[in-house]
Amino acid sequence: MKAKKIWANFSVSNLERTTQFYKQLGFRSNGASEQLTSFFFGENDFIIHFFLKEVLEPNMKGTIIDAKEGNEIIFTLSADSKEEVDSWATAVQDAGGTLVSQPEAFGAGYYGFVFADPDGHKFNVFFM
Repeated sequence: MKAKKIWANFSVSNLERTTQFYKQLGFRSNGASEQLTSFFFGENDFIIHFFLKEVLEPNMKGTIIDAKEGNEIIFTLSADSKEEVDSWATAVQDAGGTLVSQPEAFGAGYYGFVFADPDGHKFNVFFM
């Protein structure tokens, strides 16, 4: 089988807050409605749809976890330098996100941090 395209669907509690957060970080909108807001990520335009929880959950055929209480998945955003990683950390905090870890070196030649958006969805920003 060959998938034509892949994207991610997350649940959120507040579309306006989510839209503002990702726009403030510079991500390009893929559109919005009363049920979702959507953004392009990276050079290949990976799409993440952020649905209101009450819209997405019935279609999931099961309970959606509270991302603030546990881990679901972590997406990695690549950076071109340590300075860019540090800039991302500042931008995330300014936009209302939570730094789960501070930017730090780990392993040989690795530098990055983990953050959570206002609904607890985790990303890391990574330079290597």
